[in-house]
Amino acid sequence: MRFLLDDEQRGFARSLDAMLTAADTPATARAWAAGDHAPGRALWGRLADAGVFALAVPEEYEGVGLLPVDMVVAFVELGRHAAPGPVVETVAAGALLSRLAELGDAAPAKRILPNLASGEAVTTLVLPEGGPFALDADAAALRLTVTDGELRLASGHARVERSLDPVRRLARLRPGELLASGAPVREASRYAADWASLATAAQALGVGLALLDKTVAYVKQRTQFGTPIGGFQAVKHRLANVLIGLEFARPLLFGAALTLDTADVAAAKAATSEAAYSAARAALQLHGAIGYTAEYDLSLWLTKARALRGAWRDPGECRRLVLSGDRKVD
Repeated sequence: MRFLLDDEQRGFARSLDAMLTAADTPATARAWAAGDHAPGRALWGRLADAGVFALAVPEEYEGVGLLPVDMVVAFVELGRHAAPGPVVETVAAGALLSRLAELGDAAPAKRILPNLASGEAVTTLVLPEGGPFALDADAAALRLTVTDGELRLASGHARVERSLDPVRRLARLRPGELLASGAPVREASRYAADWASLATAAQALGVGLALLDKTVAYVKQRTQFGTPIGGFQAVKHRLANVLIGLEFARPLLFGAALTLDTADVAAAKAATSEAAYSAARAALQLHGAIGYTAEYDLSLWLTKARALRGAWRDPGECRRLVLSGDRKVD
């Protein structure tokens, strides 16, 4: 199946690309990893002004509506530029509260969503479907957790730990004020997990595309035996396989955005994660020793590709969902 973005969506992608390029996201990501959140918060505000976080918030709560395809467009660019912060968790929280309001409990949405959409509340989120750790809890103004069918505001968090990706800082939340409970919370949690998995898949595709672009540029410059290594057939074949993996994953991603079906989202997450991981392995090998150095900016994308592979459903869990035919609950 062929998916084509409309002019507005392509313009949205170009505007985000230009903004993120001007923001020097590698420097912002390194500052974030070191605990300096000021550049990241400034970038967060610009993303909010561009409407990124409003894409998972209905208009009645000052968003632009639930627009998963546009969200995917945005998150591919966020992955391409290795933007730091709990961007996935913020849109997943928007989807969670929006779904909860649809199911009859609008109080948490009224209280939280306007600030989330405007970017005033950097938000992190823990769901049963996503593992026990909250991303960037130390930088978040709002921390939400769902446990045993209860949606709560966290009262704080434990000591921050680094993940495989130093920019992704993890912590366990301490549950606090109860916001909602019962079957609607469980259903909203499953719905939000699909949004989180879809956004992570989009990020992974962007990371893979960036790694491919950087590696192609590098092999045109690096020489052996007096000729660029990009001219060697083995290198061409390796990069062609990476491109095929990424391009095969792309329609799965946009197809999942159209259906928001759990099995479709799982298939997209598995495909994009594996394609990005393959791109990372090729990039590391073809860059040689310089690819192993943390000081070289390539490392920001290498570590992110590995971390995103296991975030919000790892490939094994995604394949289980696809084979079992699990579907979303309407």
